[in-house]
Amino acid sequence: MSAVILLLAGLAMMSLGYFIYSKFIAEKIYRLDPDYRTPAHEFEDGVDFVPTNRFVLWGHHFTSVAGAAPIVGPAIAVIWGWAPAFLWVVFGTIFFAGVHDMGAIWASVRNKARSVGSLTGDVVGKRARSIFMIVIFLVLLMVNAVFAVVIAKLMMSFPTAVLPVWGAIGVALIVGQLIYRRILNLVSVSVIGVIALYALIFAGPSMPIQMPAEVAGVSGNAVWIVLLFIYAGVASILPVWMLLQPRDYINGLQLFVGLLILYGAILLLNPTMVAPMFNDAVPAGTPSIIPLLFVTIACGAISGFHGLVASGTTSKQLNKETDARFVGYFGAIGEGCLSLAAILVATAGFASLTDWKAMYSAFGQGGVTAFVEGGAYIIHNGLGLPQVTAATLLTVMAALFAGTTMDTGLRLQRYIFQEFGEIYNQPWMQKPLVATLLAVGSCMLLAFGAGADGSGGMIIWPLFGTTNQLLAGLTLLVITVMLVHMRRPMWYTLAPLCFLLVMTVVALLTQLRTFYQQENYFLLFLDVVVLIAAILVAMECAAALKRHRAIAAAEDGNAS
Repeated sequence: MSAVILLLAGLAMMSLGYFIYSKFIAEKIYRLDPDYRTPAHEFEDGVDFVPTNRFVLWGHHFTSVAGAAPIVGPAIAVIWGWAPAFLWVVFGTIFFAGVHDMGAIWASVRNKARSVGSLTGDVVGKRARSIFMIVIFLVLLMVNAVFAVVIAKLMMSFPTAVLPVWGAIGVALIVGQLIYRRILNLVSVSVIGVIALYALIFAGPSMPIQMPAEVAGVSGNAVWIVLLFIYAGVASILPVWMLLQPRDYINGLQLFVGLLILYGAILLLNPTMVAPMFNDAVPAGTPSIIPLLFVTIACGAISGFHGLVASGTTSKQLNKETDARFVGYFGAIGEGCLSLAAILVATAGFASLTDWKAMYSAFGQGGVTAFVEGGAYIIHNGLGLPQVTAATLLTVMAALFAGTTMDTGLRLQRYIFQEFGEIYNQPWMQKPLVATLLAVGSCMLLAFGAGADGSGGMIIWPLFGTTNQLLAGLTLLVITVMLVHMRRPMWYTLAPLCFLLVMTVVALLTQLRTFYQQENYFLLFLDVVVLIAAILVAMECAAALKRHRAIAAAEDGNAS
């Protein structure tokens, strides 16, 4: 099968999803109001609450939710064949992710930009809020600790990417000043920012920066991780317009340029999908495709982390409520396009089926390596770009997305500690600096608690997929209950909610058996905790929906 056919089919279906389905959801279900006064205006403070141009906000939201996950997940899941991954990414983007992300922004905006975890206490109940806050904390802990490891390993493996990865921070600081001090218009700033970023990418191969294997008795990998957390801690306190927004916006533009290069190379080269459509000869030890496909590919289909970003930072910057469709749903489309590219290069970016099987000799292999190597092969042969430059470009793309997600993730974790302070009446915990130190400290404890190399976060990473999808189900639960209370159709959010809960519970049971067989009792314990949370969520879901439907029916009866 030609990769071009899949590319065009995927883009066509996601375009229809945005122009038709998202418009229906925005107008008929969420009923976005252009005259509604958003929290960005109501609580404007120049730090967290900042009314923002929807294109700039889209860049922040999209690159914050994208990270490395929409590359890693699909590039691992193709071990079951390219067809299941392709179908889940396309239809998951249209009917799951877009509805979830836009809905999370809408729900938060309608409740003073409160996070979806805090909002759960009012919409569902205090017990659900407690469960939600635990799940949120676990997800953020995993994301921040693991993405630091991912970026550090990329910089250790590809020293040509170090200059553009860190240089992008300087570009973002300049762009932020140019935009918000109105020195130049957005178009001019965008062009300058993209040119500067790509100049750094092309300069990277000629100016590699190699961290020594050991620095003062500490591994080079650990040094990068510490530096990344110091940076993320500072970034989480700075006003969003100064670094977070412009960094995310420029990275969003960089992604589209990168995708155009990848898609252009695919169109010119017209490579064949060397991987099987359905892989019946998976390596020994590969788990069943159902339900693992639906938790291996989270970002790119639907991800609970998106709800945290949507209700944590994005809702505080929304200029008009109607912007939620462009920022939220189109942000999901952008991530779907990235996942589609990951699928294509991880299945068509190899010379032969034998080469592909060598990459996918065991479950969990592929990932960023398959994306970088497969993509570089396609770009080199399709556009003639030197393979080392193509590999640097794709490595920087992955590292920058992981970095922007880590920036936002740590800020969100700071918000969570502040919300803990509000819930339990601890004023000291509500201070931004204290909350930031707690966020950084908890991540560092996980990262370095299991070893001096800082990769401790990888220990609990196998539970990320299930925990993340449970979080997505919780977010859809909040949105569904709000719709029921407002007497609006609920099936467009209830159906994805039920599907996710079923798949999450089955996946947790599957992993439970695996951890027991491996005698991994730490993960076994955590799996049981998340499984209990999933069951409690399902019970709270049924109770809350029944309660709110009864209230709505009673109010309608009294009105008549």
